[in-house]
Amino acid sequence: MGDADLAIRAVGLGKQYRIGARVLGGPGTLRDAMAAGVRQFVRGGRARQEAPTVWALRDASFEVRRGEALGIVGANGAGKSTLLKLLARITEPTCGYADVRGRVGSLLEVGTGFHADLTGRENTYLNGAILGMRKAEIDRKFDEIVAFAEVERFIDTPVKHYSSGMYMRLAFAVAAHLDTEILLVDEVLAVGDTAFQRKCLGKMDDVTRHGRTVLFVSHNMEAIQRMCPQGIWIEQGRLAAMGPIGEVVSQYRAAHYEAAGGLGRFNPRSRSGTGWARVLDLALLDAASVRVGALPADADLRFQIDLELARDATAGASLRGLIVELNITSEDGRPLVSLMTADDDGVELPAARRCRLETVLSGPTFVPGRYRMNVFVGIPYLEHVDELVDALEFEILPPEHPWRPYALHERRGIVCRRAPWRCEVVAPELRGPHD
Repeated sequence: MGDADLAIRAVGLGKQYRIGARVLGGPGTLRDAMAAGVRQFVRGGRARQEAPTVWALRDASFEVRRGEALGIVGANGAGKSTLLKLLARITEPTCGYADVRGRVGSLLEVGTGFHADLTGRENTYLNGAILGMRKAEIDRKFDEIVAFAEVERFIDTPVKHYSSGMYMRLAFAVAAHLDTEILLVDEVLAVGDTAFQRKCLGKMDDVTRHGRTVLFVSHNMEAIQRMCPQGIWIEQGRLAAMGPIGEVVSQYRAAHYEAAGGLGRFNPRSRSGTGWARVLDLALLDAASVRVGALPADADLRFQIDLELARDATAGASLRGLIVELNITSEDGRPLVSLMTADDDGVELPAARRCRLETVLSGPTFVPGRYRMNVFVGIPYLEHVDELVDALEFEILPPEHPWRPYALHERRGIVCRRAPWRCEVVAPELRGPHD
């Protein structure tokens, strides 16, 4: 790969933090100096104890071509966001360097770079100016940004009065529509409804088709595989794998489940959302209500979910009004079945701090193989409250009665369902030539 084809080259990139202290090597401020003086006064001149350190990212070396979409996967706290902050020049590396060639637009958390007291209009122009855009450039894109964000009525309202969904829509629209060569996106799908998620992914597809480079961090394995041909997996601050996205995701998932204890164990590591209510547990149960990791294809699948409000939830809040959705996917992330409390046979969550939900998918269910489950908790069309990707892995075994006709081969489909049939005569009985 020639240097002219490169958008990003990282060599030995690393970031170290002192736990409970300011960033190593970062510039001090007057406030920092005053705080340090007060701490020294309180200690009464005692010898300063060296604070423990942690490497958020270490020895990261990789290259990204111009116009390439690179997916970045890893558990919470692995170092993904730190990497993007280094590339965006928000923080300085402790070691190594990153050569970033082109104007960078970033969406690293909801409303990064927005000023709460400024209106949506003012923040759009402020963000553009920070990126080095001229007013004429922003004018040209402004109507398109507002239309995408769907905040026309509130564009002249201070963004501190926006809902989290409105904030996210405008923040993403600004980052994606302004004329940058490189777009850094950190989990934009954590907030927003399903329609907005599809809109975001479509826009990022459009961005890459027009030759811009995208680095996309997400826990949504289906989305990241659909959009990004290449990927890297970061584990405990180090690059654990790099290459075609399908291979990277497979390696990540295999290690992910080994660390979580294997089949049938609840895995909360890939959690995102606003977090004021949380899934505490998810289990697959057998007919005797025992947690299991595998069941035969002709058995009912019974799922149990424990849900509670976070301790810091707003006083008087309850679980009422939330929906819970279970999404069963194939091992490679293809969505197969959705089970939702808002369906016709669903239930309304109670006005309580904690509840336990159960649902049953009657057998026969799937052909033998391994399957995964994602969990979503939220307010329809408004907010992702808690979302866990690959929260449970389970296995479907051959049916207990393999002679039954629904023991089908995968080529006939993955999902096995019973369906009612009806037959009626619509033409008279056929007669032979001599009748």
